[in-house]
Amino acid sequence: MGKVHTLALFNNFEEAVRAIQELKGAHLPGFRIDDVVIKSPIDHPELSEMLGKRPVYVQLFTLAGAVLGGSVGFTLIASAQANFLLQIRGGRPVVPIPPDMVLTYELFILFGVLMTMLGCFIAWKLPGNRSTLYNTSISVDKIGILVRADPLVIPKINEIFARHQPLQIMGEHGR
Repeated sequence: MGKVHTLALFNNFEEAVRAIQELKGAHLPGFRIDDVVIKSPIDHPELSEMLGKRPVYVQLFTLAGAVLGGSVGFTLIASAQANFLLQIRGGRPVVPIPPDMVLTYELFILFGVLMTMLGCFIAWKLPGNRSTLYNTSISVDKIGILVRADPLVIPKINEIFARHQPLQIMGEHGR
C-alpha cells in the first residue's frame, strides 16, 4: 500500500518542536523521520537540526557537468582542427591551445549549468508524487509539519499532533 500525507498547522513554535521530538521518539512502524518536512515562511535551523542532515547531491552534478563539458569540449574542438593535417599550417601548431581554451571554457560552463539543472530536478523529485496538502497561512506566519507515512500509522501521528495544540490537522486519503 502506498504512503499518504498528513499536515499539522502550528501557531506556536515550541509546540511544533515538541511534536517533532515526540515523533522522533515514537518509533512507529512505517514512519521515518526522513519523511517529515517543515513548511514555514522563515528558516528554522533548530528544527532542521532535529530532523538531521539531509544529503544534497546537486554540487556533484555540477562538478560532473563541468568536468565532462571541459574534457568533451576540448576533445571535440581539437579533433575538428586535427582533421586538417593535410593542409599546410605555416609553422602554426595543429591544435592551438589559447584560442581553444575560450570555446572549452564556454562548454565547461554550459555543461555545468545543464547538469546542475538536471541535478535540481532529480533532487526535487520532479515530476513526482507531491502532497496536495497546503494551507495559505503557512506562507504568512504559521508552521506546517508535513508527514508521509503508511496509512495505518497516520492515526497515531495525528494523535501525537493533537497533543501539541495544532491549529489544524489535514489528511489525505490513499491514492
